[in-house]
Amino acid sequence: MELFVLMVVVFVLGYTAIALEHPLKIDKAASALVLGMLLWIIFVFARVDVLSLVNNAGELLSQSYREYLHEYGILNPTSGDMLGFITHYDVMHHLAEISTILFFLLGAMTIVETVDQHQGFKLITDKIKTTNKVKLLWVLSVLTFFMSAALDNLTTTIVLVALIRKLIDDKKTRWFFASMVVLAANAGGAWSPIGDVTTIMLWIGGQITAGNIIAMVFLPSVVTMVVPLLVLTFTVKGEVTRPVLSADETKEFTTAYERKLILILGVCGLLFVPIFKTITHLPPYMGMLFSLGVIWIVTEIMHRKKPIEDKRKLTVIGVLRKVDVPTIFFFLGILTAVSALQSAGHLSLLAGYLDDNIGNIYIINLIIGVLSAIVDNVPLVAGAMGMYDIADVAATGYQAYFVVDGVFWEFLAYCAGTGGSILIIGSAAGVAAMGMEKIDFIWYAKRISLLAFIGYLAGAGVYYLQMMLIH
Repeated sequence: MELFVLMVVVFVLGYTAIALEHPLKIDKAASALVLGMLLWIIFVFARVDVLSLVNNAGELLSQSYREYLHEYGILNPTSGDMLGFITHYDVMHHLAEISTILFFLLGAMTIVETVDQHQGFKLITDKIKTTNKVKLLWVLSVLTFFMSAALDNLTTTIVLVALIRKLIDDKKTRWFFASMVVLAANAGGAWSPIGDVTTIMLWIGGQITAGNIIAMVFLPSVVTMVVPLLVLTFTVKGEVTRPVLSADETKEFTTAYERKLILILGVCGLLFVPIFKTITHLPPYMGMLFSLGVIWIVTEIMHRKKPIEDKRKLTVIGVLRKVDVPTIFFFLGILTAVSALQSAGHLSLLAGYLDDNIGNIYIINLIIGVLSAIVDNVPLVAGAMGMYDIADVAATGYQAYFVVDGVFWEFLAYCAGTGGSILIIGSAAGVAAMGMEKIDFIWYAKRISLLAFIGYLAGAGVYYLQMMLIH
């Protein structure tokens, strides 16, 4: 029991280290990896205690465990056999789920970075001419909203923050616009199956389908973005001052044809993924890697006659050096940590507590959304996925909320996706903007958090009204 509680203590301490990444000057990926591995180590020792409390160790064996042990020739397992093989079974089971998310993210990040290296996004950003603050807020927010849905909120934020640097000279004004980009990116990612890692997790996990999440969460997501913008429309005044760009920043190192081709290939490749899954029923990461392979071949052919310096910069081999690998390790560590809590039974206890003391799935999800502003939304969604099983399609009553495309999963996608905007550290997009522009945590809390919270509640209200009208 002491080790069971210790896992919770270690989990909280690990999350504190992740949240205090900047003051501690320790990258969150390092803290996440240590957290994930340490929880599994504690779990192995805790499992000995759990097994010793069971009168008949065989009672712990599910049919799948029995089949797994039988494969290895262990027909009459002892407690020692059970400890080793069941732990191995759990680790490999979770690794299969985690790896699909990591390969999906790696493929998506590489495609977007390839488009960016070819200056493909320049075709979009060059169209923005206005210097009016209100107009620019609306233009950037709407652009971010739809780019985030087609790409993902993290990479869209990176692209838009880089754009803001070319559009706005004053640091605090840039902070403000970058923060609003975070709100729009999280709102845009929530309704798209490929727009936010938490929605990706639910989609890959089979809790939601692409068409349904778009239909049911699009309007609440729009409201989440529009309500803060309406408030700012009546409170923000003036013009932005544009910085003077250097010759290196304005230099074009790709042709117009190359920029257009790679932009079209990149966007089509990303949009192809949900179509691929629907037609083939294969995991989405395979569609993403297929798209990456096609773009890889195209860039190799396109640049085969260019100098080696240009090829290193523009082909996928060169682009891979720029991919944010620490983010991949961060997700690996976080998801591994949550899987340990899931196997140990912590998440089942939390699910029971929420059901017994709250019971209302709307309030449960609203709480998860607010919590995602304090800690990263990835483990919260992973935890919710571990807390509740997907109900049978014929389920009725309370269990009907948990069927595929059920209300719980849809509203979870919305709440976890948009609730992270309430604090700058609550989402991958916020952390990216914070890192790129050195946005102060307290500054964001004072000037943006209330706007984000109002938008969050407004969108939640719209979703609830939708469901009342449908049912």
